[in-house]
Amino acid sequence: MAAPLPATTRQVDPSVDEDSLADTPWQAIVWNDPVNLMSYVTYVLQKLFGYPEPKATALMLDVHHKGKAAVSAGDKDKIEGDVAKLHAAGLWATMQKTS
Repeated sequence: MAAPLPATTRQVDPSVDEDSLADTPWQAIVWNDPVNLMSYVTYVLQKLFGYPEPKATALMLDVHHKGKAAVSAGDKDKIEGDVAKLHAAGLWATMQKTS
């Protein structure tokens, strides 16, 4: 029987200011759901973000085929607002920090 591998530890830099992380770009992610029609998702992306129909359709197809698509990016406050607008339109959306 092999000995267990040592657990990896993560080094944390205590000098990093949490407020500086607020400037890190974020993404609004729209997830596939069984409720909304593809045409409606395309319409919402056009109306909320001003995307031309081909771009909105391409994003909707990513949602449909891949299960999700990043539809906007920016600072945390902007993306929180975008996710709230997507929720108000009835879409399933979350936000994530980009790497």
